[in-house]
Amino acid sequence: METFRSDISNQEFPLTEKVSAKTIRHSILDLIQKDNPKFTHDSCLSISELSIYREKAISDYLVKEVGELSDLEKTVVNSLSDNSTITGKLDGEEEQILTFGQRIADKVATFGGSWTFIISFGIFIVIWITFNVLWLANKSFDPYPFILLNLILSCLAALQAPVIMMSQNRQEEKDRERAKKDYMINLKSELEIRTLHEKIDHFIMDQQQELLELQKVQIEMMTDILNRFEKKVID
Repeated sequence: METFRSDISNQEFPLTEKVSAKTIRHSILDLIQKDNPKFTHDSCLSISELSIYREKAISDYLVKEVGELSDLEKTVVNSLSDNSTITGKLDGEEEQILTFGQRIADKVATFGGSWTFIISFGIFIVIWITFNVLWLANKSFDPYPFILLNLILSCLAALQAPVIMMSQNRQEEKDRERAKKDYMINLKSELEIRTLHEKIDHFIMDQQQELLELQKVQIEMMTDILNRFEKKVID
C-alpha cells in the first residue's frame, strides 16, 4: 500500500488520506501554520489531522460568536469530533424519577384542568344547594347563603392552587431542558453544514488541481507530438 509522510506529525498515512495544503481553507490553514510554522502551501497532511484542526476552528468560531463555551457547546463540538449524534446522547439520558408528591401534583393538575373536574364539581354544587334548599328546608345543615359550601370551596382553592403551581414549575423545567436540547441540535446542524461546505470546497479544489495536472500532461503530450511532426516535416 502506498503511503506518504505527514509534514505535521511526520507519521506515515495511506496515500488515500493525503490532503494538500493548497486545498485547505485559509482559516484552517492559518491555524495549522500557527502550530506548525514550517507548514507551507507545498506541504501535506492526513484527513484525520485535518479533522482535528476543523474541530479547533469550530471551537474558535463559537468562542468568537458566543464567548466562552458552555457545556452545551462543548457537548456539540465533542459530538462532531467523535461522529456521534446529539439525539443519541439526549435519548440516552436517564429520565428523572418522580417522587410521590410530584406524581400527586401531576395528577391533581391534570384532573383540575379537565372538563371532568368542572362538570363533576358543578354537579356537586347543584346537588348541595338543592339538597339544602328543597329537601331540608326546615332542617338544612347548611342554609342559605351556604357558609359551609363557601368554606369548602375556599379550602379546596387554597390547597389546589399551590399543588398545580408545583406541577407547572416542574413542567417549566422540562420546557427549559427541551429548549436546551433543541438549541444543541440546531447548533450541531449549523456546524455540520459549515463542515459540509468546507468538505465540498476541498473536493472541488482537489478536483481542480487534478484537472490542472491532467491538462499539463495533455499539453506536454501535444507539444511532444507537434515537435515530432515538425521534425518529420523538416526531414
